[in-house]
Amino acid sequence: MNKRRSFLKSSVAVASALALPALARASIAAPHERSLRFYNTHTGETLRTMFWAEGQFIPEALQDINRLLRDHRNDKIAAIDPELMLLLERVSSQFSNHEVIHVISGYRSPETNQLLAEASGGVAKHSMHIEGKAIDLRIPGRDLERLHKAALALKGGGVGYYPTSQFVHMDTGRVRHW
Repeated sequence: MNKRRSFLKSSVAVASALALPALARASIAAPHERSLRFYNTHTGETLRTMFWAEGQFIPEALQDINRLLRDHRNDKIAAIDPELMLLLERVSSQFSNHEVIHVISGYRSPETNQLLAEASGGVAKHSMHIEGKAIDLRIPGRDLERLHKAALALKGGGVGYYPTSQFVHMDTGRVRHW
């Protein structure tokens, strides 16, 4: 009986050892899925979407994101840079899975951007928002300074910190901060 138990234990150990490389390869080869949750603070709209699967962006999900991040002042929609979604997913994952990102500003039409630039010294005349490469955001219940530091650490583009207005700006332009 003792020999039988010993044989079974060693068989299980050998089978496990043989299976580990296959499991490791499967986990590496398995497609990574990426998703985001948004709340647009101006329209009240929400979106939970998987935007990346099987090694590529999902066009329908990107269209939904484009719609949610539209210029809320005139409902103009533009293509949002998919790389911005990758940055957002990386930032939000540093807090916990699937944090709701509150969108203060996504795409801005040239007309809207001009109006905002004329009304405020804090709006760039050639803003990355016009190109669909920028977002102003916050994550409720999370420290804004920590969000700022997390965005800076990614070195994925521009990062602006606006503690008085309670948001962080992220874009996919050159790496810089203010």
